[in-house]
Amino acid sequence: MTQQGVRWTADQVLALAPDAASRKAGSKLGAAGPWSEAGSSDEGTVWGLCKGSGSKPYQTVVDIADASGPAYKCSCPSRKFPCKHALGLLLLWAGGDAAVPTGKAPEWAGQWIAGRRRRTEEKKAADSSGPASGSADPEAARRRAERRAERVTAGAVELEQRLADLLRAGLATAEQSGYGLWEETAARMVDAQAQGLAGRVRELGAIPSTGPGWPVRLLEECALLHLLGQGWLRRERLPEALAATVRSRIGLPASADGPPVRDRWLVLAQYDTVDTRLTTRRIWLYGADSDRTVLLLSYGAAGRAPELALPVGLALEAEVSAYPGAGRRRVALGEQFAPPAPTAIRPQGVTTSQAAARYGDALRDDPWLESVPVTLGRVVPTPDGDSWQLADADEDAALPLTPSARSRPGLWRLVALSGGAPVRVFGECGHQGFTPLTAWPEGPGDAIALC
Repeated sequence: MTQQGVRWTADQVLALAPDAASRKAGSKLGAAGPWSEAGSSDEGTVWGLCKGSGSKPYQTVVDIADASGPAYKCSCPSRKFPCKHALGLLLLWAGGDAAVPTGKAPEWAGQWIAGRRRRTEEKKAADSSGPASGSADPEAARRRAERRAERVTAGAVELEQRLADLLRAGLATAEQSGYGLWEETAARMVDAQAQGLAGRVRELGAIPSTGPGWPVRLLEECALLHLLGQGWLRRERLPEALAATVRSRIGLPASADGPPVRDRWLVLAQYDTVDTRLTTRRIWLYGADSDRTVLLLSYGAAGRAPELALPVGLALEAEVSAYPGAGRRRVALGEQFAPPAPTAIRPQGVTTSQAAARYGDALRDDPWLESVPVTLGRVVPTPDGDSWQLADADEDAALPLTPSARSRPGLWRLVALSGGAPVRVFGECGHQGFTPLTAWPEGPGDAIALC
């Protein structure tokens, strides 16, 4: 194969799994036993028939060279994306040419591949044909934006009053009122088209009665919510970058308006967060030439994984454009010039003290920031009483792991990778500690996904 001549590793394949159950099930299908007529092409596609419980095998095909990451098609009824059969097929392909030889795609796979390539070309042609039709009437768009801003302002004023009532009555009343009061307030913010405010209100409702110190945590979150409301009400007085951050935190839509930046982007990490309404996928990228770490966000309906998926540890040459806001870290993926491929690129590492300082600096521009992306250069995972921390190998300092990180299986993968020796770790550093997402051994070695 050409671009795919160097096979992915099993870890890079399994990093695409939407959840732990899919990872386990896909691993069981990564052997030749259930597969027949498996093959691959020089254009970056892999196909095969997988024997299931029915009389007909499942038809599975993967387009590895797709511009937005691997694309999948399987005749199984699973709603997961990718399904266990697609993961198993990729694991089989990652094992070598013997199980998945190069050949001509069968008709059922070729039709799907040709259809995808045709739609991709049509989309490119449409994107290059000119401005979207939604911009044909800028006056109507301006009026819609003004009406929404008025509704958000009304919601922010109402929220300020409810916060004042809570503080006047005392935080103990939050425990007595139960979650219903917060859900009602969140619904009011949804009516005001301020989804960001609604989300933060729901988080407030989950704090009371959560253990010692909950009133302090509730007061902190109330203060941040008050700050956000005041930021919106006084947005005209704010610096443009901070005003853009406030609009984003409120939940107003924005377009990626930064100039395209072409680079070799290393896929640092990928993970999903799920609520009752939406599945959000976060993909961290590191630019080898720009030395920037940026974030791609992709969304799927509740219970369904987003389509965009990029294997951790691979690099793609592509353009990205930044969204407005402090730091301009979130980006949109633009034209991709080559499919993801193995690379020796690694991000530059910093000490634990420098990581904590980066988070502190970032809070000046975005007070609502939960964490910042950081690569720690040389750290050792060590126990700290009932918890764990990443101890710096070059200074007398350490970062505690977040509670969520301590409960993940990835912690033990990190401990095993280290074996008491320093490792390089990428993750998110915030007020609750550090969440490791990817790690590399100190010498040569592939990236190990921890999430």
